[in-house]
This record gives sequence, C-alpha cells and structure tokens, in this order.
Amino acid sequence: MHELSEALKSIWCFAKWARIESQLSKKLSQFSSLKRSDINHITTTFKKKIEILREKFFFSSFQANVNDIAESFISLTVSFNSRITEDEVKQIIKWVKANKALSASDISNRALQASLAELISVLMSLFNACIIHKYHSKQFKKTQTIVLCKLKKSDYIDSKMYRLIALLNIMSKALKSIMIKRLSDIVKTHCILSNAQMKVRCKQFVILMLNLLVDEVHTVWDCEIKYVIFMLSLNIVEAFN
Repeated sequence: MHELSEALKSIWCFAKWARIESQLSKKLSQFSSLKRSDINHITTTFKKKIEILREKFFFSSFQANVNDIAESFISLTVSFNSRITEDEVKQIIKWVKANKALSASDISNRALQASLAELISVLMSLFNACIIHKYHSKQFKKTQTIVLCKLKKSDYIDSKMYRLIALLNIMSKALKSIMIKRLSDIVKTHCILSNAQMKVRCKQFVILMLNLLVDEVHTVWDCEIKYVIFMLSLNIVEAFN
C-alpha cells in the first residue's frame, strides 16, 4: 500500500507539472553576484560580471623572450604513408567517450559512434582531403567555452570559484588524435626525442621523471662536497602557449 500511495503521488505530481509548469516559459538561469579576488566590491550587473570573468580567464597575452634559447635542427627524412586508413578512424571514434557534452557542431559522440558504419567512408574521405590539401576546416576550429562553478565550495561570489571548459568539435578531435598518434609513433621509431624528454612519452612520464630525479640525487651524494638538493618545476606550456 505504501508503494502504491507513493506511485500515485508521483503520478499526480507529474500531472500537475504537465498541466501548469510545462506551459510556462523557461526561466533564465541566474548567475550569482561576483567580486574580483583582490577587490571586496561585489558586482551585481551582468556586464560587470562578464568583465570580471574575462579578466580572470582571458588575461592579456605577452611575448616570451626566447633569445637565450639556442636554435637546433634535426636533419632527418622520414617517409610514411600519409593516407588515413579505415582502422585508424574506427579506433579513434570508438575511443572517445560517448556521453560528452555537445560542441558547437551539435554532433554528439554517441550519435557518431552509432552511425560509424554508414559514415566511415565519408570520414575517411574528409580526413584524407584535409591531409592532402594541408587544410584544417574553419568548422573544425569552432569551439564553445563555458564557465562552470567548482563543486563543493562555500562561497561562489569570488571569481576563483569558477573554471572554464572548452567543448571542441568531434571531427577536429578525431583528426587531431590520429595525427598525434602517427607523430608519436614516428618519434618513437626514429628515436627523435631526447632521453630527458618528459612529455609525449606514452606510459613513461612518471617513470622517466623519477629515474632522472633519483640519478641526480645519487650524483650529488657521491660528490666529495656536500650539496643541498633543490628541484624547480616549471610549467613551460603556460609560458609559451
């Protein structure tokens, strides 16, 4: 009887929503008041909120000084088949997560995976045309950047409590993933990377970093003069991106 009564309540709630609330226009989402991290003044106007978020996420770019970096060239000729195969496209499309948020193209990963058998020849022709003509479509470059609030925070007035998420075109991600895998295979096959290279080494980043760190520590320990060991970690991507 309890389960039946609960079910009847749910039915009546749904009927009430269908009769009243479903007919109403959708309410616009409300963004909370904001303040800059260094200023206590709280902003309530929509235009000022946009300015605060723009200053936080899209700060002024600057030109990095690279004059002290010596130029180096690798004289190496690599030959490979530039044509993208059907297996490469299938592997990448099946690899992406199905329930990711829609990008500007409004094509979901799940829909692309479900219709892969019918679209595989079209995708192959499209990707190969991009490679042959050395052209990246303008549609591929369109992205949507959304501001999300960080979870489980006590105060959402501070602009630090928000982060960005970029929704990329699924076609662009697929083509980029194929090319990254190919370049990684070429680099690994021809030993182009330095032994001290950290990133772009699949499943080797942590192991390589720890090995280098342990070797440096033992080198210092073996010296006659006792040195103090410091490690400085720099985010080079942020400096040059």
